[in-house]
Amino acid sequence: MAAEEVTCATCRACCCRLEVMLITDTGVPKEYITEDKWGGETMLRLDDGWCSAIDRETMLCTIYEQRPWICREFEMGSDECLDERAELL
Repeated sequence: MAAEEVTCATCRACCCRLEVMLITDTGVPKEYITEDKWGGETMLRLDDGWCSAIDRETMLCTIYEQRPWICREFEMGSDECLDERAELL
């Protein structure tokens, strides 16, 4: 899929299966945070591999305004985005 075809309407939230380290405080609610084996804070992922903050019906972030910095920086349609989409399609 070409980058110009990736829009909010066609996003499959593929990046929401990646491990997300919490580097800065953006106000992520504690129930969405876990600790990795090195003691760092990460976004909690559920047994299905998806971020716990994703609404499974809409595939939208339920904490969008408090989402982690790395989520804010992940660019829709970027090479990384397209790579993740290709993995799941």
